[in-house]
Amino acid sequence: MKCTKEYRLGFTEKAKSILKNLTLEEKVYLMSGRMSLAQEMENIKTDPDNLHYNYVPYPAGGIERVGVPPMLFCDGPRGVVCGNGKTTCFPVSMLRGASFDVLLEEKIGHAIGKEIKAFGGNLFGGVCINLPYNPGWGRSQETYGEESYHLGQMGAALVRGVQEEDIIACVKHYAFNQMENSRFKVSVECDKRTEREVYLPHFKECIDAGAASVMSSYNLYHGTHCGHHDYLLNEVLKKEWDFDGFVMSDFYWGVKDTVEAANGGQDMEMAHTVFFGDKLVQAVKDGKVSEEKIDESALRIIRTLLAFTSQQDTQCNSSVLASKEHIALALESARKGITLLKNEKQILPLDKKKVKKILVLGALGEAEPIGDHGSSWVRPPYVISPVQGLSMAAPDTEVIFDKGEDLDRAKALAKEADAVVFVVGYDYNDEGEFVSAEEAEGYTGSMGGDRKYSLGLHQNEIELIKSVGPVNDCSTAVLIGGNTIMITEWMDSVGAIIMAYYPGMEGGRALGEIIFGDISPSGKLPYVLPYQESDLPQVDWETTKQHYDYYHGYAKLEKEGVKPLLPYGFGLSYTTFEVSDATFKAEGNQVYASCKLKNTGNREGAEVVQMYVGFSKSSIDRPVKLLRGFTRVNLVPGEEMIVTLSCPTEKLCYYNEETNQMELEAMEYEVYIGTSSDNKDLIKGSVKL
Repeated sequence: MKCTKEYRLGFTEKAKSILKNLTLEEKVYLMSGRMSLAQEMENIKTDPDNLHYNYVPYPAGGIERVGVPPMLFCDGPRGVVCGNGKTTCFPVSMLRGASFDVLLEEKIGHAIGKEIKAFGGNLFGGVCINLPYNPGWGRSQETYGEESYHLGQMGAALVRGVQEEDIIACVKHYAFNQMENSRFKVSVECDKRTEREVYLPHFKECIDAGAASVMSSYNLYHGTHCGHHDYLLNEVLKKEWDFDGFVMSDFYWGVKDTVEAANGGQDMEMAHTVFFGDKLVQAVKDGKVSEEKIDESALRIIRTLLAFTSQQDTQCNSSVLASKEHIALALESARKGITLLKNEKQILPLDKKKVKKILVLGALGEAEPIGDHGSSWVRPPYVISPVQGLSMAAPDTEVIFDKGEDLDRAKALAKEADAVVFVVGYDYNDEGEFVSAEEAEGYTGSMGGDRKYSLGLHQNEIELIKSVGPVNDCSTAVLIGGNTIMITEWMDSVGAIIMAYYPGMEGGRALGEIIFGDISPSGKLPYVLPYQESDLPQVDWETTKQHYDYYHGYAKLEKEGVKPLLPYGFGLSYTTFEVSDATFKAEGNQVYASCKLKNTGNREGAEVVQMYVGFSKSSIDRPVKLLRGFTRVNLVPGEEMIVTLSCPTEKLCYYNEETNQMELEAMEYEVYIGTSSDNKDLIKGSVKL
């Protein structure tokens, strides 16, 4: 594979020879971003319709006289942020996580890498793998779900795809970045086991996959800014994990002190230079930062850039931007991730021959369901709304749209329709990246923030569903949003519920295809859906100090014996599957689970087979069980297949705080294989290690 760690290390000697001929000022220049916040604001004011954040790749360093190119940053993760109306807008990562499709995520990585090259960029800053402690985190749409193992597998796939296109993959935000409104001030605290078993493993998975860059986070960890954090950056990332690439700060406010950041392991201040540059040169001259420390950072930057640009095609091929192939990937992703949560009396799919008039209620029916308006905002050439998608799927069906503001009118329309689809949930005003005017020195280009008050729908949407849903027996609610949306209060008012997440530029088309049965839904919840919000960890979104417990999500509910409304890994289909003949074994350093999967329904469909490992025999406090394997399987009616999943035994280890290392217990482990985390959907066995 191109640009693996071993490949990159082959450029070490060349990088060292270049480094010897650089002045201190030049070495520090390599560590310095070149897009000031003032310049960015001026660009946006000059042409607000076009010159948005990251309109062009943002540069750092680069020394032409010695052949070191600049780092050229392009943001993500739902596609390439650069340009205007040019790039493919994929579904948000949370939907892609719901597909549980590692191979598809790798293909999306390839597509993103190609589109970055079309802008002349060489780094993708969109491998976001932060784990939401609470699903109200406003940017959780940018990550893949609540489960560390799943995050690691999906993030590593994106890394591989991007980097095989000779584009540097930057993994973010390292670490403990799961709060938006207080992200610049909050200090996260947790014990060492929680750190090592819950919040860091997915980062290590991406480093092991060859990720060549890491972005530090704004927040503090145990009182120290993560952009200055000697323990996280130097001790864990660079020494313990043997990371060979470079670390960049989160933009503009990720570095707060010259000496502490440089000594703490920060290699590059982005996207501008305030604390590095001349201040860092002076700190070296004053003996506060050693020149050896500067040399280490410069070597990492030079080596990485040489490795990724030495064979890169420098021609910017704009024909790949939002190409047919890439748009087809966006559509495939939306089809595979959209999740059917309820289908009472099999009211879905709708019959095109019988449904001649369909009513769409809710303001989001005509909205563009692509996600927040923060740093991950992608501007595609077009976006298909839910209303448009329904019309495209059933061109002979009359589609009536109404915002649903007048309940009496909505009821009257619902009585006359053959089917009703509520499109409800969130948009960029409700959740997403957030920067206050005070914190950002006037920059208010993003909005939304955390869901501070509720994980449920807006009250007017709840009233709309409860009032109008029972009027028509063929009522479906489509949820738009980046993470858990509570449904307990109103779920009995409709026959079907679909979680559409933010499905991207082709999302409306995919939604229409699923509702009218051209495609069978196959997404699976990448988080648990509880009966009540109080079953989840509680967070003060405006706090300056937040403690993270060892348990969150499905692991918390199962440990406490709390039944979820819908389990992690749950998702319905228009066909049925049978899991049988399970076998389990431990061999070498792997644990295996196999089963026979059969499509017992009357149409083609995909199932996500999942493997969980349990720890009931453990001598210490451990989860009841954890996801440790998954794969998608597509079968035609009557087809069956033997599915085998495996997990390295190292992923069954716990962190021993006395020895300060990961250790594997010698004991019997439960192993499960099936179709969700609910025991009724799993076959149980055991292995001894």
